[in-house]
Amino acid sequence: MDMTPKEIVTFLDDYVIGQDNAKKTIALALRNRYRRMKVEPELQEEIMPKNILMIGSTGVGKTEIARRLSKMMGLPFIKVEASKYTEVGFVGRDVESMVRDLVFESINLVTKEFEEKIKDKIDEEINKQIIEILVPPLPETATDSARESFIKTYNKMEAKLLAGELDDKKIEIEVPKKAHVEIIDSSMPMDMSSMQESLNKMLGGLNKEKVKKEVTIKDAKVLLKDVASENLLDQEAIKIEAIKRAENGGIIFLDEIDKIATGSKTQNQDPSKEGVQRDLLPIVEGSSVHTKFGQIKTDHILFIAAGAFHVSKPSDLLPELQGRFPLRVELENLNEDALYQILTNTKNSLLRQYKALLAVEDVELEFDDEAIHAFAKYSVSANEKTEDIGARRLHTVIEKVIEDISFEADTKAGEKIIITKELVEEKLEDIVDNEDTARYIL
Repeated sequence: MDMTPKEIVTFLDDYVIGQDNAKKTIALALRNRYRRMKVEPELQEEIMPKNILMIGSTGVGKTEIARRLSKMMGLPFIKVEASKYTEVGFVGRDVESMVRDLVFESINLVTKEFEEKIKDKIDEEINKQIIEILVPPLPETATDSARESFIKTYNKMEAKLLAGELDDKKIEIEVPKKAHVEIIDSSMPMDMSSMQESLNKMLGGLNKEKVKKEVTIKDAKVLLKDVASENLLDQEAIKIEAIKRAENGGIIFLDEIDKIATGSKTQNQDPSKEGVQRDLLPIVEGSSVHTKFGQIKTDHILFIAAGAFHVSKPSDLLPELQGRFPLRVELENLNEDALYQILTNTKNSLLRQYKALLAVEDVELEFDDEAIHAFAKYSVSANEKTEDIGARRLHTVIEKVIEDISFEADTKAGEKIIITKELVEEKLEDIVDNEDTARYIL
């Protein structure tokens, strides 16, 4: 991922309004991943990632930043909830499973890249198999005239297949019979996982049966792709590259880390919370985790943790864990202007989404600028009077205003509907002003 810090911030600006400090810190952390890979190998081992702790209320952009990072980078990235994990000995997911999830993500990422490189070969193999079904090969004893006729028919059929003219034609194909279900539960203990994996391989080796299916050529191309990919891809090279990329470029976004903090004043604490922190500590500090694809070292995985810290404080985390998140960044609460910009200046904003949804029913939806300001104003007001859920409040207020229009959209085909400030006030004013009503409706 060769993007400069400025380019990373510019990309995030299209989706997240404000929070410049958080964007800058994350952009630098990502750029340092790239810089580290360019220094001499001896020094690479010494340069540790500077893990980040993002602090901010719900709905201010923490998760959105993470979501956009995953789409922007060609690096393995996963987002996990800290509250889903439990201490060893309790029922639930153990913290090492997040590293195994990262490796799975890395395998998928590298496999797609390898498939893209040999896409033409895969397509060629699929087309070859389909044409052989449409035009079966001639026996060796065939005459010259029969061979000539076969070549003409083969070329004609190939041209039609490549042009997509045969997509709806049905053919019978053979695909391998599934002998087992692939393990996707990365929280399974590794000894059980290894045992099941060995059993899967054994069953797979014993059962080489193929099943016949009658499908359209369009569907056949999809079904045959897995088989062609498996035959053409170098699985060992994929595994080696995926492990390397997870170790040196992997990023784990650990959301809701405040939910495992154990404040001294808080009552009825879950006793496993401190245990989760202790289990998390060696992974963040650097250790080896066993996965079905081999050992992975976590020393150079970048951890970005985030939490609202309403009830607890960052200082309620174990001191050793705090020390592993040296970069702290506080995200600001969203004011009226920020919410207005979220509705107008972001790609794929909520307003654009609603316009597209109603356009399906042939209804043209427009929003007055004053109406957009009203959405922002009532969202801030509702956040102040009830729980502050940040930008997520926009979903609630817009849905309340558009609800009736959306419900009757099928009867308004061909119409243009303009959402005005008056309509927004009519739908929301009484609800927002009444604190009890706002609490339950918004």
